[in-house]
Amino acid sequence: MNVPTMAEMMAQGKQPEVLFWVGVAGSYDDRAKKITRAFVKILQQANVDFAVLGTEESSTGDAAKRAGNEFLFQMQAMMNIEVLNGYEVKTIVTCDPHSFNTFKNEYPSLGGKYEVFHHTQFIKKLIDEGRLTVDDTNLKGKRLTYHDPCYLGRANDVYESPRDLIRRLGVNLTEMKRSKSTALCCGAGGAQMFKEPEKGDKDINVLRTEDALETKPQIIATGCPYCNTMMTDGVKFKQKESQVKVQDIAELIAEANNL
Repeated sequence: MNVPTMAEMMAQGKQPEVLFWVGVAGSYDDRAKKITRAFVKILQQANVDFAVLGTEESSTGDAAKRAGNEFLFQMQAMMNIEVLNGYEVKTIVTCDPHSFNTFKNEYPSLGGKYEVFHHTQFIKKLIDEGRLTVDDTNLKGKRLTYHDPCYLGRANDVYESPRDLIRRLGVNLTEMKRSKSTALCCGAGGAQMFKEPEKGDKDINVLRTEDALETKPQIIATGCPYCNTMMTDGVKFKQKESQVKVQDIAELIAEANNL
């Protein structure tokens, strides 16, 4: 896909407009890699001058911090900040709300001060600046509901940029009974992604999927690779895979624009 690294850019004496932080899920999880590719295609269509860190990218430390290992978090954060500041990075965009939250709210006190965008915010900015248009014919009339990721919505009050993008697709958006500030967690946050659930009556991702299925959607849209996994698992549990797709907003825009 011809994505340059910061090291390659620097060797040519260039400074990209933004650093795309791929994140752990977007780098290693096969499903999340599709979100990464979709977002890269959007950036390329909008002629955004961007780069990635490549092998120099490490975990932001979010999972370590949420799991209670502050020492490991600070080690990972300081390492990342050293690399980012060494490249004089000013603006970061990421598809992962966990990385977004960590960069925006936890790195500044450690010396990592950047302008940080979630990919839905950045795509909206590209549209507002006239650098990108969205074709509203390919997905026209599809029934869609949107699941708010906790680290995007409740943690950072980002509710409108994802919905603004969804409305531009020409789809029929139906909100779940629990949405925006009252949205239910998918169950992956706080490092819960990496452990089995505790004993109980029902897994939280199944409960959240039931919220979504009540709206009779053809597509469940989200803006987080972890939410994507949890909602996909919920759809599988409910045996609705043939009727309902779980897609990231970046994938929907890429699909709408035939990328």
